[in-house]
Amino acid sequence: MTESWTSDRRPSLAGRLARLGFTHAARAERLLAEAERDGAGPGDRLLDALGATADPDLALDGLLRLLPAAGGELRAALAGEPGTRERLTAVLGVSAALGDHLARHPDHWRVLRDGVAGPLASPRADLLAAVGADPAAAEPVALAGDALVSLRVAYRRRLLALAGRDLIGAADVAEVAAELADLAAAALEAGLAIARAEVPGHEACRLGVIGMGKCGGRELNYVSDVDVVFVAEARGAGETGGGRDEDAALRTATRLASAMMRACSATTEEGALWEVDAALRPEGRSGPLVRTLASHRAYYERWAKTWEFQALLKARPVAGDAGLGARYLDTITPIVWKAAEGESFVEDVQDMRRRVEADLNQRTADSERQLKLGPGGLRDVEFAVQLLQLVHGRADETLRSPTTLDALADLSRGGYVARDDAAALASAYRFLRRVEHLVQLHRLRRTHLVPDDEAGLRRLGRALGLRTDPVGEFTAMWRRHAREVRRIHEKLFYRPLLRAVARLPGEEARLTPEAARVRLEALGYADPAGALRHIEALTAGVSRRAAIQRTLLPVMLGWFADAPDPDAGLLGFRQVSDALGTTPWYLRLLRDEVTVAERMAWVLGSSRYATDLLLRAPEAVALLGSDTGLAPRPPEALRTEALAAVRRHKEGAGDRPAEEAAGVVRALRRRELFRVAVADLLGRVDVREAGEALTGISAVTVEAALQVAVNKIEMESRGPLPTRLAVVAMGRFGGHELGYGSDADVMFVHDPVPGADEGAAGRAAHAVAEELRRLLALPAPDPPLVIDPNLRPEGRQGPLVRTLASYAAYYARWSEPWEAQALLRADPMIGDAGLCERFRALVDPVRWPEGGIGEDAVRQIRRLKARMESERLPRGVDRRLHTKLGPGGLADVEWVAQLLQLRYAHDVPALRTTRTLDALDAAVGARLLDAEDAQILAEAWCMATRVRGALMLVRGRASDLLPTEHHRERSSVARVLGYPATGDLLEEYRRCARRARTVVDRVFYGAE
Repeated sequence: MTESWTSDRRPSLAGRLARLGFTHAARAERLLAEAERDGAGPGDRLLDALGATADPDLALDGLLRLLPAAGGELRAALAGEPGTRERLTAVLGVSAALGDHLARHPDHWRVLRDGVAGPLASPRADLLAAVGADPAAAEPVALAGDALVSLRVAYRRRLLALAGRDLIGAADVAEVAAELADLAAAALEAGLAIARAEVPGHEACRLGVIGMGKCGGRELNYVSDVDVVFVAEARGAGETGGGRDEDAALRTATRLASAMMRACSATTEEGALWEVDAALRPEGRSGPLVRTLASHRAYYERWAKTWEFQALLKARPVAGDAGLGARYLDTITPIVWKAAEGESFVEDVQDMRRRVEADLNQRTADSERQLKLGPGGLRDVEFAVQLLQLVHGRADETLRSPTTLDALADLSRGGYVARDDAAALASAYRFLRRVEHLVQLHRLRRTHLVPDDEAGLRRLGRALGLRTDPVGEFTAMWRRHAREVRRIHEKLFYRPLLRAVARLPGEEARLTPEAARVRLEALGYADPAGALRHIEALTAGVSRRAAIQRTLLPVMLGWFADAPDPDAGLLGFRQVSDALGTTPWYLRLLRDEVTVAERMAWVLGSSRYATDLLLRAPEAVALLGSDTGLAPRPPEALRTEALAAVRRHKEGAGDRPAEEAAGVVRALRRRELFRVAVADLLGRVDVREAGEALTGISAVTVEAALQVAVNKIEMESRGPLPTRLAVVAMGRFGGHELGYGSDADVMFVHDPVPGADEGAAGRAAHAVAEELRRLLALPAPDPPLVIDPNLRPEGRQGPLVRTLASYAAYYARWSEPWEAQALLRADPMIGDAGLCERFRALVDPVRWPEGGIGEDAVRQIRRLKARMESERLPRGVDRRLHTKLGPGGLADVEWVAQLLQLRYAHDVPALRTTRTLDALDAAVGARLLDAEDAQILAEAWCMATRVRGALMLVRGRASDLLPTEHHRERSSVARVLGYPATGDLLEEYRRCARRARTVVDRVFYGAE
């Protein structure tokens, strides 16, 4: 022993301890003084060794408990064997649990001695011997009376030896993880030996234990559930195909498997080893614990999902009958790679990616401290590697390693992962696994959380060799690795695709064109060759534009893959980039504003309608930069802008001022339609808000076009218009419920100014109406706004424009009930304000008659509705899927509301509205409609409206029919509406429509 701390030197001890890293120097000084009095005080070199540990206070506590029990042999070894001293103090400074183990079993320190430390003899032989089983026997049986305790003691003795090598850097992370997996396999073998002692007649069956997860991949943690799958057969079945009764053998094998699991997980005076988890078996916890090989094969050939094949990447026999385990692997491995060629593989891969992203986004309070599941954690690396193995391992057998780091190296060598990305991921993975090991060693508990206390973080930092500022340095290093993993994970699938088409110098292996095609296909691109052409066109050359695209595309390709139509998204991006590529702000905006690029990818990959709008006005991409930029603008602000543009062109000197003014107005409409469409696609507006916004845009467009038309007619006639004009919005336009593909139903009304010739006034009004329709129908790069005047009196046979007096005479003498019903949605909101109000006063008594409509009119309206249902539906369509005219569709709900208005609006002022949902609310308030019925009707109306809107957004063409044939279109509509699958959308739509139709039959038709 070196010189000990004597009483005359003790005044300097506290300072020395603090400098060595003791947190509680005064306590440590007291403990050393007590040990000195007992003759067990450590000397200089041992004290220095304690100060070099992760937690000197913890190490001192453990050492002072061990020294009295271990005796002089340990003291001599610590004095004369530097390696022994380093290993023991390193273990005691990290692991309180192993310190407790040494206190209970003080002789176990010898596994840390110089000359002994290093890989011990076979763990299988060691642990079998500990339970009294013969390691040489074909099927060892435990004989020890306290086998469970003996197994745990022997297991932790080996764990102690491995930790000693691990904590001084004599074994790297991969080596430690592999040895832990082999030790777990040995413990399973010993547990099976214990089970054989408990199960009479165990000879009737063969039982193979297949390691899964980290155990199967030889990358286990210090404390982790051990994932297994069991395969069994009757004795003799493997050679003869027959053998003893299979059912009896399976029952015996199940008892054996259950007993083996208990042997490992049962709590004893020495604690438990770990849980044995068989949940990865076919059918999970609902399936039988043990199956035959034929049953496994049948399940994986017929029923297994892609994630189950992903789990099988790590399968290896770890215990039990080695021959049966080998046959399991020979049988299952080809199925894994054959399944990767299945029809649903691409869809499953995308679902798996999205599921992991969703899990990461649903952060718990502890998620930021998660080493495994947190952002930039171990799961990010493991999932990405396994997914790339599934995608490319079909054709390249060198990619089939079950070990993450080996597989990552293989992927890099083959060019499937960029070399620098692979190096960064491997470095981060090693770091994260090392931290995970340190966290678990402390108490030998299963945890993946980084401590949130100062002492725990300090212990981690010092264990990693960080001494200047252990907490700060560790936290910075951890966050840096996590950010790097997350950054690389987001583009891991895509960067090599650029290398596959880019003509860049360097020796690094690249994806072959075939491998690039396979990867794009697996990520959901239907036309991989076309996608590669787009990538090449965007990234070719040495310009700054190409360089920025090479930075953007790896991430954007992933966002396109997450959208319903990746091919359309990439094509649209290329087209917009071609249009704006020379504009200095465009690529800079995408590069610097992640939100813009991500939103753009989703919009382009989801909506043909929005993409067409953006291609016609690419500068609108700037709207994606802020939430306020996507908020629909108030109609008054739009009106001010549109009318100011009309005035500028009236005063200008263009050759065709009317057409130019109309073009400016339509461009404004195009921009605002894009704004609303994007807000809708991103879920920032609901059904009512979208309808109001689209109605406001159309109203402003019609009003501005009306002013342009008036200006032109006045210029041609060289005088002011001899009449006042108003445009009455009808139908969905008047109801403020326009969709993206809706026509603008209108009626034109005029009132000659005093003293004007009525004939001249009529001709001028007609000329203005026709000019308005012409201006809005001119060929232009925007969705047409069709002005439909067919709801006017006498329909197409009636005059296009009538005087107010003519409307009054018509409604007084000829009006039918259906025309009164049509007027329920009349909103005179464009043109001369006084005329609008007079028209409103004229039609209010017609649509809201005193006393309500009579029973004859009610019957007539019901007959008309029934005839419409039978005659107006297109032939050959499934009426249940028609959102407008089908049962429970828009018409059903709207006619219920309108019948209530016709009957009761005169007496219930709240019913005097052109909006359907407001009318339903008013009917509930007046107790004319049950609140539950109104809720059902409103839900169906909103559902049908959302579906129609999504159809237009996705297809770029209006449709009233839910798609059932075209898979991609059907899937896209479902995704845009927020449903994971088409079946979910159809089921929800049919449910809403069915319930609404029940209400319609009762409330509208009077059915019991």
